[in-house]
Amino acid sequence: MFMAIEFKFPDVGEGITEGEIVKWKVKEGDSVKEGDVLAEVETDKAVVEIPSPRTGKILKLNGKEGERVRVGQVIVLFEGEGIPSAPAPKPTAAAPAGPAPPWVARTAPAGKGVLASPATRQLAKQLGVEIEKVSGTGEGGRVSDEDVKRAYGGAAPVLAKPASSGVKVALKYDFYGHLERVPLKGMRGAIARHMVEAKAHAPHATGMDEADVTALWKLREKEKKEAEKQGIHLTFLSYIIKAIVKSLAEHPYLNASVDEEANEILLKQYYSIGIAVDTPDGLMVPVVKHCDEKPILEIAQEITLLSEAARTRKIDLADLKGGTFSITNFGSVAGTYAVPIINYPEVAILGVGRISDMPRVVGKKVAIRKILPLSLTFDHRVVDGAEGARFLTKVKQYLENPELFMTEGKT
Repeated sequence: MFMAIEFKFPDVGEGITEGEIVKWKVKEGDSVKEGDVLAEVETDKAVVEIPSPRTGKILKLNGKEGERVRVGQVIVLFEGEGIPSAPAPKPTAAAPAGPAPPWVARTAPAGKGVLASPATRQLAKQLGVEIEKVSGTGEGGRVSDEDVKRAYGGAAPVLAKPASSGVKVALKYDFYGHLERVPLKGMRGAIARHMVEAKAHAPHATGMDEADVTALWKLREKEKKEAEKQGIHLTFLSYIIKAIVKSLAEHPYLNASVDEEANEILLKQYYSIGIAVDTPDGLMVPVVKHCDEKPILEIAQEITLLSEAARTRKIDLADLKGGTFSITNFGSVAGTYAVPIINYPEVAILGVGRISDMPRVVGKKVAIRKILPLSLTFDHRVVDGAEGARFLTKVKQYLENPELFMTEGKT
């Protein structure tokens, strides 16, 4: 007989505590070498490959594709070295040979009861299943509705009064027509959880303004030709990042986070800007690190590389962490103004709209100018409206006068 060696879902760093199995790259019975990829797991917003920690044969894979696993949870059993074992007892009349049904394989620990929700207990009661004898397959041995149904002997019958049974039926239609149900999981689930966290923790406030970026437009038209010779795609986002970094240096409370346990505001002494990237799977926010130390063209090159890595889901987890302030450029798709949601635990985010030709008074004449809409959302616990307005005015000042932060292409 062989001893099973457990492999637990490892801590992949960056504060990740759980992930979703996207795809198993092996199957039970396969022989693998140390370093071979066992599975692709989606953690937070990135898909990471889980390598095998050893060479050996796979006995069992725990978890189906689409299921979530937590750090420390056993996901693979490897075949270990052979060990002697006592012979199995012969069956008796009172105890027939063969494995026991899975729903009676384990009883509840003495004095600890059964882990199950009230709805699951009600279902067991209605089906006549002794929940104490059901083997729970959930975390920590929790008994689910499916465990109860298996114990009953298959699919549970339709109950006479489903409205009072505690069992919710997922209908594919409502009173008005048919429905399509899309599981809120994976990356979309991670985004949903993060948005709820942001709104729950930070009281949002938003201020709006617009910048005349005619001079910046001309500067970018001039410099993008030189950038193209170096294989760099120079966008306005690079200049906007520089303007933000300069402004954050003068308004440090927007480059911060809140330590809620210590009841302190953490003023960041570095400037790493997150850029929202629209991908087929949802919004991702890679971070351009230490933007104050990099010239415009280097920032532009990093934006291109990080955006492509995000869209192809090949981005490293470290590139999604460490931001101090974020930008969402919805103007690249459409729209002028919006109310962005803070990329928590940061305290501010700048929304950038579409640049449009608009009439403006210049001196005593009306002229057509390049106008950029700006929407700043901030955490009102840390930043008051006046300070938010001052910061937005400073960003506008830099964008309208790019010579203030341009010195031979560097700042």
